Amino acid sequence: MAYEYPKSFARFYDLIYHQLRDGVDNNFFLDQISSTNGRILEIGTGTGRFFLEGINQNADIYGIDNSPAMLEVLKNKLEPKFRNRISLQGITDFKFDFKFDLVIAPFRVFMHLIHKDDQINAINNVYHHLTENGRFIFDMFIPDLNQLVKGFENHKDFEGEYEPGKMVRRFVTTKPDIINQIINITFQLEWDDLKSVQKEIWELPLRFFFRYELEHLIERSEFKKYKILGDYEGNQLNTNSREFIVIGEK
Repeated sequence: MAYEYPKSFARFYDLIYHQLRDGVDNNFFLDQISSTNGRILEIGTGTGRFFLEGINQNADIYGIDNSPAMLEVLKNKLEPKFRNRISLQGITDFKFDFKFDLVIAPFRVFMHLIHKDDQINAINNVYHHLTENGRFIFDMFIPDLNQLVKGFENHKDFEGEYEPGKMVRRFVTTKPDIINQIINITFQLEWDDLKSVQKEIWELPLRFFFRYELEHLIERSEFKKYKILGDYEGNQLNTNSREFIVIGEK
């Protein structure tokens, strides 16, 4: 099941995540794009945080996303000649008639896959779309057990001005399902519109993973070579790591 971004969330996505994510993962993924000479695919391309930079670098990059609202935002940013490089597809069953030297799925894309079959199908689908020695890179956060169990209740994680004198705010509530390893997240957007305050709520689950579970999952797939880093600087996993950065090689 795809949990698509509502139009209002797509509308404010850039404003929110340029503040929350820029400086966290940008350099890592943009370095991967710039150092790849061949064809690149970004899964979960969204409004183009990495895809647009790839285009600006003259990278041979393509993008897919399962949210029409997000792709519409991206389409409006692109010159017409580049619009055929983005398409409405999902990670488990996307199809191209050609292969890629690099496939990336940044910013928790893989955590939207709740079921084991979808996870394996996604990894293998990427594998079949890679050239020989091609790489698949995706990330997910390492669960903070204290935060996971405690959760958040109506926590305001963003407030900013989207037009002169008009503010948008986002509130987050999380409820864990430990048995199924799911974080049930409720986002609430509030934004000033003329003389009223508009609101929209979006609910979605995120699947969290632990190290050896993740290793077993990859080893069940068709990838025979992989490594898992602990941060976007390329360091090995250690007790201070907060990220899983998975790099599979065909």
